[in-house]
Amino acid sequence: MPETPKEPGRTIVVGERELAIGFRLIGLKDVVEVTPDNSVAEFEKAMSGDYALVIATQSIRALLSETERAAADASLHPLVVFVPTPSGEYEVESIEALAKRILGVTLTVAS
Repeated sequence: MPETPKEPGRTIVVGERELAIGFRLIGLKDVVEVTPDNSVAEFEKAMSGDYALVIATQSIRALLSETERAAADASLHPLVVFVPTPSGEYEVESIEALAKRILGVTLTVAS
């Protein structure tokens, strides 16, 4: 009897109310609205869940310990993407850093 294909990895969004509403409006079901008090705990739950992609706000990243930040940045399953906070404050990850983190390659420009 052939094995049934597994459901592809799911995506979860963990963030403030404005972000949560936006992702719910586009049809994402796994969305967790957080406050500064519960954001780290909810992020940790998402990381230990059965998700392929965790989208979280950079405000959550700022609250993580150095070890948790490093683990999130190095994680490939789930892949973690931090997006700007609804307030507009954000830290931009360069294309080079993103390629190194996700693909494990270093981009260089020939001169």
